Amino acid sequence: MPLILLRILISLSRPLLSAICAATLLSAISYPVHAATHVKKKKTPIVTEQKKQDAAHFNERQDVQDFIAQMSVKHGFDSSKLSLLFEQVRYTESARQLIKPAPPGRPKNWKAYRARFVEPYRIDAGLAFWDKYATTLARAEQTYGVPAEIIVGLIGVETIFGKNTGNYRVMDALTTLAFDYPETPTRVARMDFFKTELENMLLMARESKVDPFAFKGSYAGAIGWPQFMPSSIRQYAVDFDGDGVINLTDSAIDAIGSVANYLAVHGWKKNLPIAFPATLVATNDQLATLNTALGQGLHATYSLQDISALASTANSEAPNNILYGLADLQNGNDPTEYWLVTDNFFAITYYNRSYFYAMSVVDLGRTISAARGK
Repeated sequence: MPLILLRILISLSRPLLSAICAATLLSAISYPVHAATHVKKKKTPIVTEQKKQDAAHFNERQDVQDFIAQMSVKHGFDSSKLSLLFEQVRYTESARQLIKPAPPGRPKNWKAYRARFVEPYRIDAGLAFWDKYATTLARAEQTYGVPAEIIVGLIGVETIFGKNTGNYRVMDALTTLAFDYPETPTRVARMDFFKTELENMLLMARESKVDPFAFKGSYAGAIGWPQFMPSSIRQYAVDFDGDGVINLTDSAIDAIGSVANYLAVHGWKKNLPIAFPATLVATNDQLATLNTALGQGLHATYSLQDISALASTANSEAPNNILYGLADLQNGNDPTEYWLVTDNFFAITYYNRSYFYAMSVVDLGRTISAARGK
């Protein structure tokens, strides 16, 4: 190409190149059309969970390094290997959000709570589960004294019989909650709790020779069909299928035996009734005594005669020779339900310290049992 022609082409292209560059620059600095009316308003940057994960660097934090040092001294872990392990932990903001308590001011409603668990889908799934594992459930009842319907009710409430065991990496959830629990009045105690669970998670992984990151569970770090925390797995889980391994994620049989063992260790008594509907008879000048009875803790301490001054039951099957506690199930703006409950009811509350939870386990199990008997 002649030199003069090349120069002409370059000179002609300069305006075009300038126009392209200008358009590109304007595109880069201009606001989207839908935000044009808000140009002057400074927008808060969105901090995604991935960005928080990238910025966490748990292994670089002093509190985590202190924990690693304690694990080394207390349990003989290699500090450098643990540091490398925590380098792989991901910060999990959704776990922090989900662990927060419900906002105050919303009245408790037992009927609404019950309806979430005693419903057709869980009942049908429970029937199928019971039919499939009838022999195992009978063996667990014989071994531990816990009725099949209670085991079924509990596993149904927890995970819909293994259908919802959680997809969080337990190491991520526990580490996040152990070192970055949300700001609540119980923050320090809850962080201590999750540090203990993290300790047990690492011990459990070492004992079972399984990669700690292989364990999946809930946002709170609960694992498997019965949603046991790592400390509960180490203390109460059993190898009920006899294969030499405790596996609450893949073995429903291990889950059945472990639930029964947990309840037995926490006070379940064979053939002891659970609960009887009651009517409140306490007067206004007995409110202090009533509140004491409702807040007595997880033990039955009243004789039927003693508690009759506060609440009575019309059920003639309530034995005179056992101890009772009083449970209240609030129903929003509707009247509160009252129940006389025994130590078997309180054994369930050790699993989850909620009267609503314990009664939903009882009701779901009884409903499935009744449906199975039809």
